[in-house]
Amino acid sequence: MPQSVDRALDLLDAVAASPGPVPAKVLARRLGCGLSTAYELLGSLTARGHLVRTPGGYALGYRTPELHRSFRRQMRLGDEVQELLVRARRTAGADTYYSAYRDGDIAVLAGATAADPPTGGFGTGQDDAAHATAHGKVLLAALPRAARHRYLDAAGMRALTPRTITSPEHLDAQLAGVRREGVAVEIEESAAGVACVAVRVPVRGALTAVSAALPLADFRRRGPAVAEALRQVAAEVASFPNAADISPSTDG
Repeated sequence: MPQSVDRALDLLDAVAASPGPVPAKVLARRLGCGLSTAYELLGSLTARGHLVRTPGGYALGYRTPELHRSFRRQMRLGDEVQELLVRARRTAGADTYYSAYRDGDIAVLAGATAADPPTGGFGTGQDDAAHATAHGKVLLAALPRAARHRYLDAAGMRALTPRTITSPEHLDAQLAGVRREGVAVEIEESAAGVACVAVRVPVRGALTAVSAALPLADFRRRGPAVAEALRQVAAEVASFPNAADISPSTDG
């Protein structure tokens, strides 16, 4: 039974990662399972509304948006945050994101992107490479040292590019600067040709951040202006009535 659950979730992930409908034969091949097994699991996912069967193959079903709405509701992430990110994207001219540290994990909760795929390849969901992202760095910098190293021990510090920092000591030195300056910057650490900047949302007892990702050439021209735009966004998010509820207090 657990293996069937894993395979069903793998199928759902494979369909979600595809730019369009995926035939059952292709999915079975990707998962390394028999076609009959794939059809059985796909049938269950389709019956529950998580997938739909089209002439071109399987695609995400109409249940998927409801799951996302439920996630946003549980995160107390109101429409005002998404609307603010959209406005910030237009103002800053860069893909923008809202992230949080929660229960020992760092995740991107919302984003507003103009590029497809988004600049830097970021998307909503758990970030297991926070050591290489600007939003990750600004959140890690705000954590107590013990909590920060627990995260890094669990997630690891794999190299995403030749410029990724993979030394805890080197990262600690960089994060000290982030705490002094109040802004985190990463240049080609998570993706070649991309730079990111992030600032923490100033809410006591919560760890959230807003960030932007843009092509390196654009960042070199407009980096300070983008950082200032993010500071304004962070201040506005901090004024929301439920701002402190999105992320619980940091652990020690």
